[in-house]
Amino acid sequence: MTRAMRRPVMAATGALLLAATTAACGSGGGGEGEGDGTLNVWIMQGTNPSAEDFFADVATAFEEETGATLDVEFVEWADAHDRFVTSIAGGTTPDVAETGTTWTPEFADAGALASLDEYVDGAGVSDDLVEGLVEAGTYDGQLYGMPWYAGVRSLVYNTEMFEQSGVEPPTTWAELEEAAAALKKEYPDKIAVAVPGDAEFTVYPWVWGAGGEVATLDSDTWTSGLDSPEAQEGIDFWTGLATEGDYSSAGATTWRETDVLDAFAAGDVGMAVMGSWTPGAIVDANADMEGKFAAVPIPGQDGGMSPSVLGGSHLSMFETAEDKDLAFAFIEMMTTGEFAQQWGEQSGYFPGQVSLLEETLQSTDPLVAPFAQQFVEGGASVPVAPTYGAVQAKATTSTMMQSILAGDADVATASTAAAEEMTTVLNGSE
Repeated sequence: MTRAMRRPVMAATGALLLAATTAACGSGGGGEGEGDGTLNVWIMQGTNPSAEDFFADVATAFEEETGATLDVEFVEWADAHDRFVTSIAGGTTPDVAETGTTWTPEFADAGALASLDEYVDGAGVSDDLVEGLVEAGTYDGQLYGMPWYAGVRSLVYNTEMFEQSGVEPPTTWAELEEAAAALKKEYPDKIAVAVPGDAEFTVYPWVWGAGGEVATLDSDTWTSGLDSPEAQEGIDFWTGLATEGDYSSAGATTWRETDVLDAFAAGDVGMAVMGSWTPGAIVDANADMEGKFAAVPIPGQDGGMSPSVLGGSHLSMFETAEDKDLAFAFIEMMTTGEFAQQWGEQSGYFPGQVSLLEETLQSTDPLVAPFAQQFVEGGASVPVAPTYGAVQAKATTSTMMQSILAGDADVATASTAAAEEMTTVLNGSE
């Protein structure tokens, strides 16, 4: 059976399905808290500027509820993967840890994570989790990553430039191109739409929007779909805005998402695919931009919306956790209810529990509601493969984009090379 690795989050009758990526660690294997009523937890540093105060409150509540002590260690994202690998090999993992979405299947495949299905079912929250993020935390039919928080990318636009150019936010690809043309005419020295060459997750919406897939799984074999006619059509549209329409910039060929943010914050970009966590950073970078930009879901080819990658973190439990009930008590406290909502508000991400998003979905804020709609109705997952991190390490998609934008290869040639490399790496052949 072939399984496509694109999981749009859809609205279900009576409830919206939501889920955030999770990854976990468990201690028990030599951690300091083993057997002494202490739960050892690793949390990534930098997502929430108020994390230390936040976890001080969590620790108090956790001790009141369970009688156990919470020992939280903050870990730099850049160091985290290697620390996980080393701790798994040495049996010294924490009881619970935060990991990025693409790490969950890798650690589950290594046998390091404990299944959460029984605990989630017992807590009665299965139907209150974002489906697309549940998919990202599921490996070989079992849930290993409990959705904690996540964000999504939508189309952010400069409202002043749009008004001056006489255009409305696009709802189709044709309208997006028409808006770009109008912006370029009105602002010839600015970038109508930023098409970055080193921003993998800004590419996939156009692949999915045209009906293509990043990769599919058939039995035990992965096959990249980046070279399919549908995927090539989406890639051709996105890169064509730069190579044919001249609506982007040659300098954007090497841009990462942070470069897009900087240029947008400076008022030099009309439209860009940007994350739900970026509005605050835009205003921080340039206070004059406050009130001068808004967002809409990434347009579908002929209407609706194109799916967008859900990115965030899971909380998971490692097999080495001595007291798994205690570990899940912490996971449940963090991912549902009051603390999940507080974390989302402080960090600028969406919580992974649908019921906590109901107020957000009713918002009329032009920088909240569109992202929430994209998150719920048009969120998707990258291939849930233990080797996907290796694909990212090789920068397969960015290499494809840069070769097209630089004029070194056409879409067919570049996407074929990318698909071949992705297939090889996903199947562990490289």
